Amino acid sequence: MGDLSDFASPKASDSELQDFLVAEKQKAQFHAQIHEFNDFCWDKCVDKPGAKLDSRTETCITNCVERFIDVSLLITNRFAQMLEKGGGMH
Repeated sequence: MGDLSDFASPKASDSELQDFLVAEKQKAQFHAQIHEFNDFCWDKCVDKPGAKLDSRTETCITNCVERFIDVSLLITNRFAQMLEKGGGMH
């Protein structure tokens, strides 16, 4: 059997596990948002799939992506501000 002395106390392990699970949940939510965004921009911008994108479709997709990035940065910065002020999400 392995030596268990390398493991942290149960409370520290629980805290680390909880932090890991929160981070994984946030990653999963982010990936789900990206998929939703992709579906939205595709439906909004692509009338008929073809070998190449026309300029209107390319512009639409570019604007859609830029809006998504802007909103993502706004949300990320807002959460960072909340955490700095001690208004964590616990």
